[in-house]
Amino acid sequence: MLTVKRFTMTAQKVCLQYYPSPCGELILASVGNELCLCDWNGMPCAERNKRRIGRYVKADFRMASSSVLEQAMRQLDDYFAGNSRKFDIPLRPFGTDFQLRVWRALLDIPYGETRSYMEIAGKVGNAKGVRAVAQAIGANGIGVLIPCHRVIGTDHSLTGFAGGLAKKAFLLELERQFSVR
Repeated sequence: MLTVKRFTMTAQKVCLQYYPSPCGELILASVGNELCLCDWNGMPCAERNKRRIGRYVKADFRMASSSVLEQAMRQLDDYFAGNSRKFDIPLRPFGTDFQLRVWRALLDIPYGETRSYMEIAGKVGNAKGVRAVAQAIGANGIGVLIPCHRVIGTDHSLTGFAGGLAKKAFLLELERQFSVR
C-alpha cells in the first residue's frame, strides 16, 4: 500500500530501528503509522534518504519502536524465510511526483520476476527517460518493500543497486528459489 501526502514543516517524530537481514543490516524508519525508510545501513544511500525525509518533514529522529516497525520486521522475517511474497505495510515514500510514479511501477513487478529499466520507463510514460527512471529507482528509500532489486539491465545484467550488486543478486536468488514452490 503506497500513500502520498503533502507535508507541512511541523516537527514529526521519526522512529528508527535496525533489522539484521541475511544480506546486511537494514535501517527502518516510520513516521506516524507508515514506513518511510528501509535502506542498507552504513551505505551512502541510507544517509541520503534520511536527509530527504528531513527535507519533507522536520524530522525528529529517535531510536524507538513503533507498531509499523514491528510489523515490518515480522514481514521481513517472513520474506527472508520464503514464507511470504507480499508486504502489507502502509508506506510513506518521500520523493518527487516522478519518483513516486516510478516507485508505484516497481510495486507492480511480481515476486520472482524482473523488469528492465526501459520497461519501467515505458510503464511510467517516459519511454526515452531510461536514465531518469534509473535515477528515481536509485533514490528509492524503501528498498525490498518497493522492490528496486527486481529491475535489471535490458541485457539481463545486474546493474545499479544502492546496497551493492551482491545484495541485489541475493534478493533475486532468494525470490527465484522460493517462487518455484
